[in-house]
Amino acid sequence: MPAGRRRVVVTGLGAVTAIGVGAPEFGAGLRAGRDAARPVSSPALKDFGHANACEVGEFDPSPWLRTVDPATVGRAAGFGLAAARMATGGVPAEVLAGRPSVVAMGTAYGEAATDLDRLTEQEIAGGPAGMDPALARRMSAGRLATAVARELGLRDTEAVTLPTACAAGNYAIGYGLDAIRTGDADLAVCGGADALCRKTMAGFTRLGAMDPDRCRPFDSGRAGMLAGEGAAVLLLEELEHALARGADIHAEVLGYGLSCDAEHPVAPAVDGVARGMRRALRDSGVEPSTVDLISAHGTATQANDLAEARAIHEVFADGPPRTVGLKSMLGHTLGASAALGAVGCVLAIEGGFAPPTINHRETDPECDLDCVPNAAVEADLRVVQSNALAFGGNNAIVLFGRYPA
Repeated sequence: MPAGRRRVVVTGLGAVTAIGVGAPEFGAGLRAGRDAARPVSSPALKDFGHANACEVGEFDPSPWLRTVDPATVGRAAGFGLAAARMATGGVPAEVLAGRPSVVAMGTAYGEAATDLDRLTEQEIAGGPAGMDPALARRMSAGRLATAVARELGLRDTEAVTLPTACAAGNYAIGYGLDAIRTGDADLAVCGGADALCRKTMAGFTRLGAMDPDRCRPFDSGRAGMLAGEGAAVLLLEELEHALARGADIHAEVLGYGLSCDAEHPVAPAVDGVARGMRRALRDSGVEPSTVDLISAHGTATQANDLAEARAIHEVFADGPPRTVGLKSMLGHTLGASAALGAVGCVLAIEGGFAPPTINHRETDPECDLDCVPNAAVEADLRVVQSNALAFGGNNAIVLFGRYPA
């Protein structure tokens, strides 16, 4: 850690997932290796040749909301608002409202996911005049962050939504980390949210990226991802501020790195992924040999897993640490995936375990990683790395450390 730089810690966690709602239940699901894959429940999502997805199921954000009317938000914002309340539940309202802060939320679709489906149906049925103005007004992805700021009563805050798709949650964490490091904020509410929709199912089906049954990262027989949904939020805080108010500290955010190689619209580039990891290690002041676990992007597509594995071997030339694929349990939650991976990393550090990569049969020899197959293992974790790779070569890597070190 460079001398004189403000240190940033995680003091709150929130998660809405298909394997557990709330950080404790999510952590228990990770340790148990719960499989969220099940037949899709929504008739609108059944016509794409794929039977399974990782749905949260019926979810009502009302128990967590105090300010925003649940009837005015869609499914993705409902996930995100509930996770934000979970993450900040232990912070007095006057602390949240009285300190300079940042809200950074990542997403792929925002409310456009499910609302776009409904608006399209309405337009087909009755023309533009038949479209619900309330749905149209909340289509802007920027409403994710502003809704969180309103719900938490934040006054001296900057609210930004980052639409960098599958890496957006880690971009959001990096944004909040920079704001606290530079003294622009004492608190940052960072995360990501997305909901299942026809666009997800249709788009990834047309790309040939969907497995009809299970998600198997780094497996020889992998055939693609399963679609998922959910949200995760982390409360980041300047260390001295957290200590002064007696906050519980879950982990330290050591640093992050970004790379955007723009080499291909959808295919990852090994050099770009490796560059992002090296930047994250350098920013964190961490040597590769000290990383105990990597939470991989791990989509279980042939090209993505192979490119990520090769980049890991390139950066960790003396031998990669254990590298796990949480999407095997959660599905690919798009803009929520990196944030869920980050919360998973923090829970693993606190709980002293490496989550499993489930549905595993045989490790692809071209990947050659210890992916902790099928069952969690106890592990003394001091430094954990979270990888997130997105279309267009948008890569974001975050490193977390045990606190105290």
